[in-house]
Amino acid sequence: MSKQRRTFSAEFKREAAPLVLDQGYSHIDACRSLGRPCAVG
Repeated sequence: MSKQRRTFSAEFKREAAPLVLDQGYSHIDACRSLGRPCAVG
């Protein structure tokens, strides 16, 4: 059974990347701060 990959819009990536790269957010914290659900696991 394979997992389905999530896709993220270019807009989301533009907003999330600086949070992770410049401000030290984890990817989960970046998702949450942008109001997106984050699945872990």
